[in-house]
Amino acid sequence: MIRRNMRRAWPTVAFLAVVVAGVVGAGSCGREPASSAGERRGDFPAPKATRAATIWAVGDGADGSAAARRLAARIVAGRPDRFLYLGDVYETGTAQEFARNYQTVYGRLKKLTAPTPGNHDWPSRERGYYPYWSRVTGRRPPDFYALRIAGWQIIGLNSEGPLGRGDLQQRWLRREVAAGGDCRLAFWHRPRYSAGLHGDQDDVAPLWEALRGRAALVVNGHDHDLQEMRKREGIIGLVAGAGGRSRYEVDRGDPRLAWADDRVDGALRIDLRPGRADYAFVSADGRVLRRGRATCTR
Repeated sequence: MIRRNMRRAWPTVAFLAVVVAGVVGAGSCGREPASSAGERRGDFPAPKATRAATIWAVGDGADGSAAARRLAARIVAGRPDRFLYLGDVYETGTAQEFARNYQTVYGRLKKLTAPTPGNHDWPSRERGYYPYWSRVTGRRPPDFYALRIAGWQIIGLNSEGPLGRGDLQQRWLRREVAAGGDCRLAFWHRPRYSAGLHGDQDDVAPLWEALRGRAALVVNGHDHDLQEMRKREGIIGLVAGAGGRSRYEVDRGDPRLAWADDRVDGALRIDLRPGRADYAFVSADGRVLRRGRATCTR
């Protein structure tokens, strides 16, 4: 079920997530902040006003390997306005692995990065994820947050912390999407629905449920492959976990699957404009493997 490339490099590396420029709301998933509102508000600088923006996204590649570096070079060449790192710095997300492996692979993109923790990072978050991104941004990174760009709200969520329907993250998310419309792109590490090795992640269902009818795209990593799921409850789910670490086979007989590739390393490019998102899965050698479009209303 698993096709692993026998590449060995530095054990863990940090996924990227940094100066989440333009955060319009933020909170901490593990405990209630001291404010009476029950959340911390973001204080990152706003992004420059623009009617169009290019976002790249990938996860599961910060291991310092040659394969991960090749893919990162492709993303850099794509000149992203923002970079979503979808989690996992191998092996265990320590400070040394973030400084060594993440810096080796994605150091050139760290100032553009919006982060989310992966399952390899979360147990060591106090020693790796939090200190690393605190040094980059000048403040402890929020576990969940939102920013606006090109007419879209980008929502970074945390699949590794508390996920119950009454938890802080869930309450914050429901407030963020209460205004209606679906011009939102949400991202976190473990996908709710996947035809890959890890399959569906039932515990993240509260995140998906809160976004039904309120988001057009959900982007995840975790499964080391590339997937486009058929639209479900108004949401197109995209998996971009082929960051260079290894690759996992996809069940191509899954009827929920619109397209998949488990043979190459690749990332997701999303071109945003008000009311429209054009996305493409791009291999490390620059081939466009699959194109798609999502439309939305505000």
